[in-house]
Amino acid sequence: MRYKLLGDRNFITKLMRLTFPIALQSLMLASVAAGDAIMLGRVEQNAMAAVSLATQVQFVQNMIISSVTGTVTILGAQYWGKGERPTVNDLFCMSIKICGIVSLLVAAACCFFPELLMYIFTDDAALVKIGAGYLRIAGVSYLLTGISQCYLTVMKISEHASRTALISSATVVLNIVLNAVFIYGLGMIPEMGANGAALATLLARLIELVWAVGSSYQKGYIHPEIRRFMHRNRLLAKDFGKCVLPLLGACLFWGIGFTSYTAIIGHMGGDAAAANSIAAVVRDLVCCMCNGIAAAGGILVGNELGAGHLQEGKIYGQRLAVISFIIGLLSTGLVLLVTSPVVKFMILTDQARAYLTGMMVIMAVYMIGRCVNTVIINGIFASGGDTLFDMYSLAVMMWCVAIPLAFAGAFYCHWSPLLVYACTCLDEVGKIPWVIYHFRKYKWVKDLTRTVQQAEI
Repeated sequence: MRYKLLGDRNFITKLMRLTFPIALQSLMLASVAAGDAIMLGRVEQNAMAAVSLATQVQFVQNMIISSVTGTVTILGAQYWGKGERPTVNDLFCMSIKICGIVSLLVAAACCFFPELLMYIFTDDAALVKIGAGYLRIAGVSYLLTGISQCYLTVMKISEHASRTALISSATVVLNIVLNAVFIYGLGMIPEMGANGAALATLLARLIELVWAVGSSYQKGYIHPEIRRFMHRNRLLAKDFGKCVLPLLGACLFWGIGFTSYTAIIGHMGGDAAAANSIAAVVRDLVCCMCNGIAAAGGILVGNELGAGHLQEGKIYGQRLAVISFIIGLLSTGLVLLVTSPVVKFMILTDQARAYLTGMMVIMAVYMIGRCVNTVIINGIFASGGDTLFDMYSLAVMMWCVAIPLAFAGAFYCHWSPLLVYACTCLDEVGKIPWVIYHFRKYKWVKDLTRTVQQAEI
């Protein structure tokens, strides 16, 4: 590597200053799923498995929301680096309109057709019944989350990442406390099980949204201006569409693909579904640091590219690529380290316990690819608008390799759940050589900003 990884203290300082709040926010969000799994797992295996399957609905929604907020991050970081605050506000308003519509549709589906949604992921009648009850309540929270994510995204790119971490941390702590109250019961509040977890999520998300909206009106923050909701910036909308469509394609490919993984494992029995739900929670917790590095690195690179400092942005990207491998190796070690404590702690059948042990070992290898690809694709490539690569790589590795193998193994070849699970992990590991090759083309080193008319209708 031509440039020393730690040769620029300013880079490291800025990266860490952004990474830790964003990683903390990611950790807090993952902790909600962890709290649900742990608390419900102590009550009943079926309740834990059903909620894990039910939340796949929000997972798909989050993929769509992520494509929108990801576009705001890409363009917003560059325009913020260029000093064009009004354009960032335009992007803010665009994201709220799109995310609001999507979230409303998802919430309506959860409230009115929960059983139909559950049958997508499992044919176990007991799991369908529990999951449907959860969705009827939690569905409303999905609407709130879609809006709050727009506010939190704009805070991150406008140098208020610490506030997003504070809001997310506080609401997650509240969610976990309310989980304990509603799942197990307290005083006059009856034991509600899975429905209690849904109610806790709804109340916590309401607090999160109110807090985020209130923060946006403080001095130094950006809040959506009503007139920008009513008018459309055509040039910016065109650039937004060019960025969001590849991201949407990639997010849907990845989101539906991951949901397919869950559905395939879910149809292999309650033991396999329960083990997979716990493995997914561990995976999401361990991935928090690479998610933080990817988001922070993308903002830093985007700031430099938007300011016209292309060479500096290139150097930042090179350093981030090295860091991605380091984080990947550390994550592998962490998964292996926590495997035994996690397996011993959860109340599972002997078969589910055996499945979980095997899944954790397989996941340890998977983490190298996941960390490298997250930082480079979602952070570095995205910062310069190089968003098509992600969609192409997912189309090949996930949809042409991993999913067909897992599907065939589960329903035609009758492989063991562990072998099927290993198939679902092939895509991230297999992409590494392709990602490195594309990285060295430096197509992502690009200034996406332009002079836009702020009041254009």
